[in-house]
Formats: sequence, C-alpha cells, structure tokens
Amino acid sequence: MPELRVGERRWSVAPGSNLLDALNRNGESVPYSCRAGSCHACLVQCLKGLPSDSRPDALSPEQRQQGWRLACQCEVVEDLQVHTFDPLQDGRPAEVSAVDWLSANVLRLRLVPQRPLRYSAGQHLVLWAGHVARPYSLASLPQEDRFLEFHLDCRQPGAFSDAARRLQIGDSIRLGELRGGALHYDLDWHARPLWLMAAGTGLGPLFGILREALQQDHQGAIRVIHLAHDANEHYLAKPLQAMAASRSNLNVEFWTPAELPTTLAQLRLVSRQTQALLCGAPESVDAFARRLYLAGLPRNQSLADVFLPRG
Repeated sequence: MPELRVGERRWSVAPGSNLLDALNRNGESVPYSCRAGSCHACLVQCLKGLPSDSRPDALSPEQRQQGWRLACQCEVVEDLQVHTFDPLQDGRPAEVSAVDWLSANVLRLRLVPQRPLRYSAGQHLVLWAGHVARPYSLASLPQEDRFLEFHLDCRQPGAFSDAARRLQIGDSIRLGELRGGALHYDLDWHARPLWLMAAGTGLGPLFGILREALQQDHQGAIRVIHLAHDANEHYLAKPLQAMAASRSNLNVEFWTPAELPTTLAQLRLVSRQTQALLCGAPESVDAFARRLYLAGLPRNQSLADVFLPRG
C-alpha cells in the first residue's frame, strides 16, 4: 500500500485513494470548495513522488514543475510526500480595511495587501481566515482601487463566511492563489453590444468588468441584468443606476425569480455581434446561457464563471 507523508507524519492509504480525502481523513484539514478543480483551495505541493492527476491543465506548467497539485483531482498511486499549503508561510499578508453589509445577505470585504497585487477585473483569489479558505471573485478594479473588494453571499452558513462576519478593520488575512477566471474585458469588444448577466453575488466580478469597460470608453450598448432572490437583494442598485444615468449606452435591469421565465422568454438580440458575460450559481448561468443560445448568440460569444457550492 502507498505511504503518504506530511511533515513527520506518515500513514498508509489504499491505492487509488483520492488525495484530498486521504489528507483530511487523517487530520491534515486541507480546505476545499468545489471538488471540481476550479477553486484551487486544495492546493498541495508534492515533494517526493507524484499522484495520478485527472486535471493536469488546471495549473500552469511552472506550478506543476514545482510539484503543486490540486488534491481533489489526484489519486495516490505511489509513496508520496506532500507539503500542504500553509497560509502563514505560502500566503501573502493583507489587512482588512472595511467590512460592511451591502444588503441583509451580502457582506462586502475590502483588503489592502502588504504588497501590491497585480490582477485583472474578473479574476478570483483564495482567501484564508486562519486555516479556513474559500475562493472569491474580485469586485474591485486595479487601476482605480487601492483595495481588493469581495462580495460574500452569507445567506447560508459556511466556515469562511462565518469567520468573515467576525472580522474587524485592522485584522490580518492571508491571500492564496490568484486565478484567472473566464470573465474579462477585451478591447476588441469596444464597439460591440456587451451584456453582463449576473445572479446573486455573481454581480461582483461583473461590476469590476463594467467599470473597466466604462473606463475604456466602451462604445457599444451595455446591458446589465441582475437576478436576485428578492427586490431587497439588488445590492448594487444605486451605484448601477448612477452609472446608467451618466452613460447613454448603459441600461440596467433588476430581475427576481418570479419574473425570470417571462423576462428570459422576451430576450432578443439586437446584434449577433453581442458579447455576453454570465456569472452566478449554476442553475442561473445555465438558464441565461440556454436562452442566449436559443436567441441566436454563438456559443463562443458567451463566457461564464459559475459559483459552485461547497462539496
């Protein structure tokens, strides 16, 4: 049976065991979120031996050369020595500069990293509060904001969101891996219609991308759609409405689930050159994408970032 070693601890595991499960069942407490190779919270470094990896494309060649792997996507097939991600050693320090509620369920967290972080609107970052980790999309814009902003959906209890509720200004937090999601703004879209369709806190990264598009003086029509659980959860309504009032090419719409079947059925493309960016829970993103396809939007003109539930 293969032997798994972490630090001075070592134990045997059954061949083909999932690496994440083998670590967590033996007290190593490796965090995870999606178990699909998307969130990168379960990053570990292989010091000796290599596991079988079902998602070799999930990490850069440089990371793989250094031995980093996503534990959820790996099986133990030989003796393996692993270094688990240590936020104090491997993470980048940051300080809480603001923590406040944008609605009854959305907590805004602003962090100032000790050293400037190079990122783009639409990317996401693994945050560590103590030994609890969770990936969150950036809602800030690097050219304009001195802080990193995140919108946390706190409707359901969760280890990280529960820890975030207790954060205070000046508290320390650690930053894990910066990950480039599917969402971004491309200057080649400058004259094309741009649709930003968000559900819940999927609005966060799209808000950053919207600000970038406006900063780049996007000339095509911009349509922002936010689907929320109820009217009180359109948590960025005021800033979005203020933007729309000052830009003739920007239109903002606020939807709720009761309206969704009708409003989706009424969606019509003004141009087949439309570029759509979708973000939120899987069922909402699927509904958006399905309707856009039926309306005639080519699949390669619809980019999506799905917020997967834990587990």
